[in-house]
Amino acid sequence: MMFRSSLTLALRAIRRNLMRSFLTILGIVIGVAAVIIMVTLGEGATAQVRDGIASMGSNLMMVRPGQRLGPGRSDGAKPFAESDGAAILAQVPDVAAIAPVAGKGMQAVFGNRNWSTEVTGTTADYLDITNRKLAAGRVFSDGEMRAGGAVAVIGRTTATSLFGDDDPIGQRLRLENLACEVIGLLEAKGQNTMGRDQDDVVIVPLATYQRRIAGNRDVSMFQLSVRDGADTERVTEEITAVLRDVRRLASNAENDFSIMDTKEIAAMLTGTTQLLTTLLSAVAAVSLLVGGIGIMNIMLVSVTERTREIGIRLAIGALERDVLTQFLVESVVLSSLGGLIGIAAALGVSVWATGALGVPFLFNGRIVAVAFLFSALVGVVFGYVPALRAARLDPIDALRRE
Repeated sequence: MMFRSSLTLALRAIRRNLMRSFLTILGIVIGVAAVIIMVTLGEGATAQVRDGIASMGSNLMMVRPGQRLGPGRSDGAKPFAESDGAAILAQVPDVAAIAPVAGKGMQAVFGNRNWSTEVTGTTADYLDITNRKLAAGRVFSDGEMRAGGAVAVIGRTTATSLFGDDDPIGQRLRLENLACEVIGLLEAKGQNTMGRDQDDVVIVPLATYQRRIAGNRDVSMFQLSVRDGADTERVTEEITAVLRDVRRLASNAENDFSIMDTKEIAAMLTGTTQLLTTLLSAVAAVSLLVGGIGIMNIMLVSVTERTREIGIRLAIGALERDVLTQFLVESVVLSSLGGLIGIAAALGVSVWATGALGVPFLFNGRIVAVAFLFSALVGVVFGYVPALRAARLDPIDALRRE
């Protein structure tokens, strides 16, 4: 009963000064909204990174010449040969499949249209390893891969840019002096985690690329899939041993190649996004403390303005705990209202922002509950001092106050 009476008085006091009450809780609103928005966007970005890594292929590993992790190879690193991949496949039991890859950016031409795209020379295993599916057509035959047939499988972006809405299967595009028949169209995959369009690609047999485009037998990368349940650390060690042997590296020489595991890449990227989310949320949470200081300030002003009211209540028999509860409830109601408004604003902004940024919207009920409880706690912590000051007023001194 006492709590209900205190709640009624608190709501009445807030209603008497609506504008001041709103400005008081504005810091709480901003703090709660900012924390929820940061966490929601961070979790959406993390999920997008995981999905992007997963779309690259199941249990995928990439082996590149040199110690550089980006595209290409570091200066002076010897390129791979196809025999290096054959040695890995023969000597590492947990490698399920391996695809040699070579490629570069080129102009693809069809009629009076041309398009700058990425041309990749590889084998048919590449599509399975990288989890690529065909929307139409077929993959390279064994004969086309051995003979270096003039055939190509293209991505959706390349198809649209060169052929518009027409069916590309059976059409012939030109890569410099090489005319290729389009035999397959890949399903769309969109951008990867690095922002590269995975649908802007022309894939030709490796022999075709080496003999008729590059003019050499170099392989710039191996992509391989590891069997389910395999220990990727052990697989990495075994691949390292094989490559050091076939590349004839001295025992004291550093590796002139790098091995990347998509699971490690995923862990690194998700760890980075989660760290940034935590840091940004911590910065946003400062607004809650600022809002709490605002509530304390306004409640102290309110105690000063309502000194006679407090004196009358104490004079007619109200206990100190009754006055303490009244002002404490008022402070908690203010901060809780700010929390509720902040949650509503955060959910609306989060839906809009995730759509604008192209990341999934993941509702996190736990962080919403924590933000609301924290806002209520701010009311308790920062409202206690003004409430205690009101409760300890001397009734006679309070009644004398104008």
